Amino acid sequence: MGQPAILITGMSGVGKSTALARLALRGFATVDTDTGPWIRDVDGEPLWDEPLIEQLLAAPRRSPLFVQATVANQGRFYDRFAAVVLLSAPPPVLFARLAARTTNPFGKSEVDRRRIAADIVEVEPLLRSAATHEIDTDCPVTDVVDALVGIARDVRRSGRGC
Repeated sequence: MGQPAILITGMSGVGKSTALARLALRGFATVDTDTGPWIRDVDGEPLWDEPLIEQLLAAPRRSPLFVQATVANQGRFYDRFAAVVLLSAPPPVLFARLAARTTNPFGKSEVDRRRIAADIVEVEPLLRSAATHEIDTDCPVTDVVDALVGIARDVRRSGRGC
């Protein structure tokens, strides 16, 4: 059986990119679909380029693959992931992280913050209902990464690897 693919999703500021970078440092295969060719704009909505995602998920893997995304069409691929992990954090934590981060300007403006607040109310519950796991990231990033590695190990043992 192949190695599992794990989707990491959640609101801006929960630590998806940080967790992905730490997983890569531990030697795991990672793809941040916020960068590179993975996203295409359809009528102002960033969506996965579905043929590219299909190729990514169909490729053989020697280790678990962690994919980071929060896009409207990710649900079309949930059955291709051994786990869908929602990263979450209390809104004050998210907004403090967004204010402090230097790698991405999203979340700095009042318009962005209002959009994020609305997404927490409207989108996060949808992500939660589809998730197989949830990790509260209001803890050290090492704990978050350890939990993600544990999920990959557990789904591989259970035969849920894709």
